[in-house]
Amino acid sequence: MTSETNTVGSSAATVTDTSYTADGSSINISTVVTGSGDSTVTYYVADVVLDDATTLKSAFANDSFGENITETTAAIAADHNAIFAINGDYYGFRDTGIVIRNGMVYRDEGARQGLAFYRDGTVKVYDETATNAEQLVADGVWNTLSFGPAVLQDGNIVDGIEDVEVDTNFGNHSIQGEQPRTAVGVIGTNHLVFVVVDGRSPGYSAGVTMTGMAQIMKDLGATTAYNLDGGGSSTMYFDGALVNNPLGANKERGTSDILYIGK
Repeated sequence: MTSETNTVGSSAATVTDTSYTADGSSINISTVVTGSGDSTVTYYVADVVLDDATTLKSAFANDSFGENITETTAAIAADHNAIFAINGDYYGFRDTGIVIRNGMVYRDEGARQGLAFYRDGTVKVYDETATNAEQLVADGVWNTLSFGPAVLQDGNIVDGIEDVEVDTNFGNHSIQGEQPRTAVGVIGTNHLVFVVVDGRSPGYSAGVTMTGMAQIMKDLGATTAYNLDGGGSSTMYFDGALVNNPLGANKERGTSDILYIGK
């Protein structure tokens, strides 16, 4: 990696191979490798400070909301001139969950534990079945994610996360065991950390358990952390290229949505 900087666009942003700063926002990306042999785990961390909560946006595959509409994270990111992106919650795999994106309501079918990003920079885990999209928007919610579970709350690893299954009505979609994973953590107001763990690639990265992801987030200083879609969907993008190596094959799987920061 080089440390040479460039000036990007009219906002005089500064970008290196692993960092970006512009208008009070910053992104710093690091690579962490632990273990050895088949127990090696490789993951990628993006420490993000936002000038304003609405700087973090969401985008849909093909700019269309609906089930089973997919594009790769990189393609969606490129379409939206993103400097940074991660895969989202793959909302299009299911027909339930509250979907609010960039302040607009797309679905109001509460079903599980969600994550809400507020316009004031706070981020909260919430019960979708105890509220509705209209109320969330009235309360200042900018984006929601519907996957989960929360793996870290109040700085503590959540009990029982190894036993959680998702979307069992579609079959045995277990999220247990050592897997590639994507998660978002909250360090403070407008200070987030995104982690993508590669997996299913012995010698490069075995993946981590839910508890393993929670521990990573805790060690990074997060007090709240929430699990997103994983497996082959787990993808981090920065400045026009993949950061991670999905499934050790450098090949992305299509997904329905991303979170991103524009240039």
